[in-house]
Amino acid sequence: MRAYKFNGMSDHDLLRELATLVSRERSATAAVVACLAEVEERRLYLPAGYPSLHAYCVGELRLSEDAAYKRIRAARVSQAIPAVLASLSDGRLNLSGVVLLAPYLRPENAEALLEAAAGKRRSEIEELIAHRFPSSEAIPMLCAVPTSATGQLAPGPVIPRTAERSDNGTKLSGPTVGLAASIAPERFSLRVTIGASTREKLVCLQELLSHRIPSGGLAEVLDYALKVALSHAQKAKFAATEKPRRRILCSIGRRTIPAEVRRAVWKRDAGQCTFVSEHGHRCGSRRFLEYDHVEPVARGGQATVEGIRLRCRAHNQYEAERVFGAVFMDEKRKQARRAAEARSAARAEVDKEHERDLAAGLRNMGFRAEEVRRAVQFCMAETNESLEARMRAALKFLRPKVKVIVPARSEGIEAAGVTTSG
Repeated sequence: MRAYKFNGMSDHDLLRELATLVSRERSATAAVVACLAEVEERRLYLPAGYPSLHAYCVGELRLSEDAAYKRIRAARVSQAIPAVLASLSDGRLNLSGVVLLAPYLRPENAEALLEAAAGKRRSEIEELIAHRFPSSEAIPMLCAVPTSATGQLAPGPVIPRTAERSDNGTKLSGPTVGLAASIAPERFSLRVTIGASTREKLVCLQELLSHRIPSGGLAEVLDYALKVALSHAQKAKFAATEKPRRRILCSIGRRTIPAEVRRAVWKRDAGQCTFVSEHGHRCGSRRFLEYDHVEPVARGGQATVEGIRLRCRAHNQYEAERVFGAVFMDEKRKQARRAAEARSAARAEVDKEHERDLAAGLRNMGFRAEEVRRAVQFCMAETNESLEARMRAALKFLRPKVKVIVPARSEGIEAAGVTTSG
């Protein structure tokens, strides 16, 4: 173990040694950032058994979450703006400064912005950003790590610090989203900002649970809601049930995975990604898990307990690229994105029609404009619902103690029948 002793050094030599070490550290930091950019470009964290670059930095390189975040963020920026590396290396900017500037750096303004921020402290950089990019929103002090297949910096403001993103843009493990802070043994503080429709749901749930939870305490209501949601999610994800039914396993080539197979595979794999690197490191991610055929369906794979395994989305796609090729899978992903965008656009048009019809129907029934607005906002938050279901939800929201009868709709809703439950 190296001993760090400076007793024999003069004050002048000690300060010179410190300056030399800091200079080396800056150069090393710039080199680490450049290396991380290349590692992400090649996605080398996947064969190493990690679902993301952030997980690799924390798990393999033993960096803290914040240290990993800052270096990865700088690496993303450096790919689009190489001058960032030079600013880091010569000390004109530090990692915190790069993180602050990252959402605003573009090839067309990079030179001027880096020059203006050179040598400034954090507070001064914040003032610079506020002057050049005025906004009514607070400047995020710490932001998320959005990854992409190419590692390029996504345009626009960065999202609030939560989790990082996978190769297809979905959030992956990393700093946990909205994690409750520990304030005492087995006690946590949770702070979250919610929208108007979420608040309406919360108030409605407090009212519905008033017999079970008379106090209406948010902690008790949240605990009950999470129990119900968790049960629903477990049933949807791996067919959790207390009374499983036996059925014949599916035949070769079928993509549908029977419920008993999903339950058995989930239990066997302990609800974790099973990918193992050449050096024996198991990914173990619990986020974005997918059921993967050991032998691809296109090659005759069967949906049996032995033929199915759990993989996180990143390693599922990585395995598919190893089997079918990166070019083929990239084209498949592009096709899937185009199809999803088309479905989203179609759904948006349907939602607009529903919103208009709901507002017209509720106004024709005599509800005030403010009531209509709140009811429509409440029921439109539910996705993929029919117009009839949304009208029922709106009427139940406005008149929770009545029995709602909505007639079948052919063209548009102009009125709805409402009868008292008594």
